[in-house]
Amino acid sequence: MLVTQDTFIFNTLPPYLFHIKNGTKFRPTLAQKRDASKNSSTQQQQSILPLRVSNTILARSAIAVLGLGFIDAGYSGDWSRIGVISKETEDFLKLSALLVVPLCLFLIFSISKEPEA
Repeated sequence: MLVTQDTFIFNTLPPYLFHIKNGTKFRPTLAQKRDASKNSSTQQQQSILPLRVSNTILARSAIAVLGLGFIDAGYSGDWSRIGVISKETEDFLKLSALLVVPLCLFLIFSISKEPEA
């Protein structure tokens, strides 16, 4: 590796990036901020994430992830093999998955559906 200028880390960058003028280095200029008063009403109407998901779908998804987590922890064997949980805990999770998974299925299907418009 070649040593150029003061440091050898930036030896592949062009030398005009390190040009010193009046004791200061050149820095890239940033674009000016947009005027906040322009189009303020259109900016408020536009959302960052245009995808709308209902609360019932989010609740059902969270319950499903909980049930799948019990199945994964109890029946995969990966968690006890790598030492995260013991074999006794894995056996306990297998038994508790027999109770938690049907409860999760019941909750998923019992959450009221959205009224159709």
